[in-house]
Amino acid sequence: MTLYSSKRGWIVYLMYVDESGDPGNNTLQTDYFCLSGIVVHESEWRQFVDALVVFHRTMKAVYGLPIRSEIHTTEFIRKNAFGIAKHDRLSILRNFLDELAKLNSISLTNIVVDKRNKPQEFDIFEAAWRTLFQRFENTLTHGNYPGGYKRSFGCVFTDATAGKKLSGMMRRMAVHNPVPNRQGEGYRNIPIQRIIEDPSERDSKTSLPIQACDVAAYFLHQRFKANSYVKRKGAAKYFDRLAPILNVHASIRNDHGIVVV
Repeated sequence: MTLYSSKRGWIVYLMYVDESGDPGNNTLQTDYFCLSGIVVHESEWRQFVDALVVFHRTMKAVYGLPIRSEIHTTEFIRKNAFGIAKHDRLSILRNFLDELAKLNSISLTNIVVDKRNKPQEFDIFEAAWRTLFQRFENTLTHGNYPGGYKRSFGCVFTDATAGKKLSGMMRRMAVHNPVPNRQGEGYRNIPIQRIIEDPSERDSKTSLPIQACDVAAYFLHQRFKANSYVKRKGAAKYFDRLAPILNVHASIRNDHGIVVV
């Protein structure tokens, strides 16, 4: 597969995605299901990953965090990870958010499904991912990612979960993608055209971009319903530290561009 052609001017953006919350159609575990997708242009990918490596090295020097350790936010906070005090682990996560916010080459799109009062047949997982794919497509089409390339395409990289389901969803949207009419009732079929290939799975243990999405998605979730520890430490609004990189084009109804379904 050729991702770039100087002759035809193809430009490719890469979107890494992770989730927070339970996608099941109940509120026994969580009231919300969240997705956060970090988008980076192909020409900035190496600098993006290098910045994440430098961050890990800094956390090693300051807090003793092992260089190759995985930051899986829920477990990172709950468990006595790497012998680092809990308040220091929270500081590491806060610093992670701040480092991401400094990177003007990336953009963060966020989807939240409010599971409360949804009918039993409502597919939480599909609603979230379809919405994210559509916002990725829309932002690509309008050239609203860093760099402003309008003749651009995109690839999606996810944590190693539900790969077949996501691939099937993407293939269906490339053929049949009903979009509500802005003027009133009814739908138009606008197939996805800018997202190429099936979503590719990445092991979060070895993917720094996926880990970055995990941290973003966790604090997105906490912004809507914080747990007791996050509340007590004044971290319920840590997500707002990401304001400089938020894709505000994703939703005009939310100051942070968060799409609430």
